[in-house]
Amino acid sequence: MNRYDYVIIGAGSAGCVLANRLTEDGQTKVLLLEAGGKDNSILVKMPAGVGALIGKPGTYNWGFWTEPEPNLQDRKLWWPRGKGWGGSSSINGMIYIRGHARDYDQWRQMGLQGWSYRDVLPYFKRSESFEGGGDAWHGGDGPLKVSKASTPNPIYKAAVEAGRQAGHPTTNDFNGFQQEGWGPYQMTIHDGQRWSAARGYLHPALSRKNLTCLTGARTSRIIVEDGRATGVEYIDAKTGAKQVVHAEKEVLLSAGAVQSPHILQLSGIGDPAELEKFGIAVVKALKGVGANLQDHLDVSMSWECPQPITAYSLRKGTLKTLAIGMSYALFGKGLGRQQFLESGAFLKSRPDLDRPDLQIHTVLAIMQDHGKVSVAKDGFTFHVCQLRPESRGRVGLRSADPQDDPAIFANYLSTEEDRRALREGVRMMREVAAQAALAPYRGEELFPGKDVETDEQLDAWIQGHAETIYHPVGTCKMGGAGDEMAVVDGELKVRGVAGLRVIDASVMPTLVGGNTNAPTIMIAEKAADMIRGRAALTPDDAPVYGDDQQAA
Repeated sequence: MNRYDYVIIGAGSAGCVLANRLTEDGQTKVLLLEAGGKDNSILVKMPAGVGALIGKPGTYNWGFWTEPEPNLQDRKLWWPRGKGWGGSSSINGMIYIRGHARDYDQWRQMGLQGWSYRDVLPYFKRSESFEGGGDAWHGGDGPLKVSKASTPNPIYKAAVEAGRQAGHPTTNDFNGFQQEGWGPYQMTIHDGQRWSAARGYLHPALSRKNLTCLTGARTSRIIVEDGRATGVEYIDAKTGAKQVVHAEKEVLLSAGAVQSPHILQLSGIGDPAELEKFGIAVVKALKGVGANLQDHLDVSMSWECPQPITAYSLRKGTLKTLAIGMSYALFGKGLGRQQFLESGAFLKSRPDLDRPDLQIHTVLAIMQDHGKVSVAKDGFTFHVCQLRPESRGRVGLRSADPQDDPAIFANYLSTEEDRRALREGVRMMREVAAQAALAPYRGEELFPGKDVETDEQLDAWIQGHAETIYHPVGTCKMGGAGDEMAVVDGELKVRGVAGLRVIDASVMPTLVGGNTNAPTIMIAEKAADMIRGRAALTPDDAPVYGDDQQAA
């Protein structure tokens, strides 16, 4: 059989949601195409396996590189992206963050009706099964399990207290009324297991007769006939042969912010100037395909710890590492249940901002260059991430060969505001680290080091060490009718091509203030209702807004 009602490209966070929601009726025939394989490794299941998954290419990681970055000393930056069932939700740091309420109100102000915080909150709640139970902000019975921070290591709480001592607010729930401040993270971990989109959405649907899942199927192009997407051509990994499947209703592209624009371009949908360079016939001219790339850039500040209570000592030596793996594999116990990142903050780099523009992750290790730089010492790291970059990049073609990786031009730090925010973030974290609460755990500052002080020195260090924190969005942005760079409309339909939608992080017009997995799942939940023709979930009578916002 090669005819289905819907063909979904990509079994990542959005694709798993769609596969589940569109087959709930038992009648709608859905094909899910995935270039990677199944999520059956213990490294995916075990939260502590994140370090082994994210730092190198392999079965679960595409392992992309950017082109040389002109504002980062022409370095090529490592860009991990998830491959296989669950996509990046199977290799990420498992932090559950929605972003700030005003991020979504900003989308509504851009003309995207139905995408305000008031509108999307019900979809966040529908997706979630929060450990603390359902309330005004959280869902209690959704497919995605979300837990509270639970590890007793004192550094996590000391960091929060140090933030308070430095004059910052605190919050108990980054996804509730107040995002700003220091506090504990919520995580997509349940009973010591990673709870990816595949685990929450895809696995429960696998027994449905109306869902077909193909792995090792790399999409080469979307077939468009007379202005309508009618099917998908893919390459079978086992045979190398090209196969074609047909979509009677719609093709749903959910390959992520890097590969969704790449697939559109390979299909002749994009900027004619880009397509013609590689001999690809223009099927539909859309200048915005691949443009508007935004990502969170991050610098890692590390201190030694005089006490043997961080990941280095806890996992030091082959025997300890083996014991951790065996304890987890046999009994589901031990250090394998944690990802060593349970507290952090959302802060403003200057007081006049209407929402935080910096995010801090507290890591129980000396973490540099995605874990590729090994420092044989106990220590902790503050990841300092700029949330609202002005810089814009693009994803383009490297060739017309669908097996070639796309070309990524992130264009980080192209504005002075982006440079200022990170520079200020480093100084703010030095002030936090100097507080009394962290004194028992704070040794020498290793990165950037106490001698890096002036604006020029800080800028040079940032340019030489900043890395992605894995949140690319925007390359198939949604926009109103007057937006010439919009690729999809508010219903995520590709402009000028019937029967085709893009549903993943690439449709975000602007980057949200936080980790992007939860918003991507929300987008797919909302899109599923659109596709099925169901009325949107009704906002609460008294919708709850973040921070100082008022109910509409």
